Amino acid sequence: MRLAYSGGEMLSTLATMGSPGFLVTLDMALRGGAIALFLVIAWATLRRGRGRPAAWLGALLATGAAAYAVCSSPGRHGDLSPWFAPVLALCAGNAAIFWLFARALFDDSFRLKPWHALVWLGVVVWPLANLFGTGIMMRWPVGVVVRVAVISLAVLALVQTVRGWGSDLVEGRRRLRLFILIAVALHIAVTVSVELVFGRDHMPIGLHLLNSAALAAIAAIIAAVLLQADIDSVLPAPVLAEAAPPGAAPAEDEPVDPGLLAALERLMAVDRLYRQEGLTIGVLAGKLGLPEYRLRRAINRGLGYRNFNEYLNRHRLADAKQALADPTQAEVPILTIALDSGFQSLGPFNRAFKTNTGVTPTEYRRAAESRNGA
Repeated sequence: MRLAYSGGEMLSTLATMGSPGFLVTLDMALRGGAIALFLVIAWATLRRGRGRPAAWLGALLATGAAAYAVCSSPGRHGDLSPWFAPVLALCAGNAAIFWLFARALFDDSFRLKPWHALVWLGVVVWPLANLFGTGIMMRWPVGVVVRVAVISLAVLALVQTVRGWGSDLVEGRRRLRLFILIAVALHIAVTVSVELVFGRDHMPIGLHLLNSAALAAIAAIIAAVLLQADIDSVLPAPVLAEAAPPGAAPAEDEPVDPGLLAALERLMAVDRLYRQEGLTIGVLAGKLGLPEYRLRRAINRGLGYRNFNEYLNRHRLADAKQALADPTQAEVPILTIALDSGFQSLGPFNRAFKTNTGVTPTEYRRAAESRNGA
């Protein structure tokens, strides 16, 4: 057996590897691997997510990514069969699913609404109309508007990813969010922009190959992360679990120092540090002389909170409810009570109060006055 190539054979091999046929074959192989990985990710997310909205949205996102690997393959796409419609719908609607997935994963209070389906439908109608030959929908301005909408949804998902990152107490979710969502958001934005410049049917094979390589890399890294991630801790709790009392600590193998929790409660209950303007978890960690990650872990694992603002609002709302029920403060404006409790403005206070109690601050005060007068 020969162990070395001659110079001519090496040049011939390099030429073959650089040929369009080889690049197309490599592109197909990368896409096939990415599709398989995305489908495995979808199955694992559904299986371990226990039916939570973020889980099935994540599974739908992975399935849509597999569909995108098919839709974005080299070749002309103008003569596709109508039977291709389900794949095309999954592919076209994935930007909307990505945005909804970001909302569901990073906002524990997020709930799906009927109008969310209209957002998905809005980005799906145009490509499906093209597939079925509806001529009026093929005009290029409509296509540009739809592609701009897709980029806008990717940007909104990126904003959702970044917003609240500093107050997120779930370690696994903090590690996952930046890579997964920023990678996918940038991929959507870049590929749509390239399609606008070259057109879907005229992209050079080199760009197709880069696209398929990026898909395969993203799928491989997400799959590896999922094998190690504690999905139960990352995903928001199921709806039925929300009846648990606030602050119910999650089960964790690593215990939290009771002395740290006692010192934290002293700062909140006695010193009322939650009233301090601009209080962040970094400032609070400095008061306790701790690294920030240890305080995050203590509040999350020891007290059961997933968000620092949620933890602060528990103390602020308790303070406000006590003031609203105090007969001696009956003439104090609600705005003053909100600001004294640590809220920065009346709007967030009213929303948080209504969510916590089911009534407005004014209604709560009236009910307390009725009880005091009885």
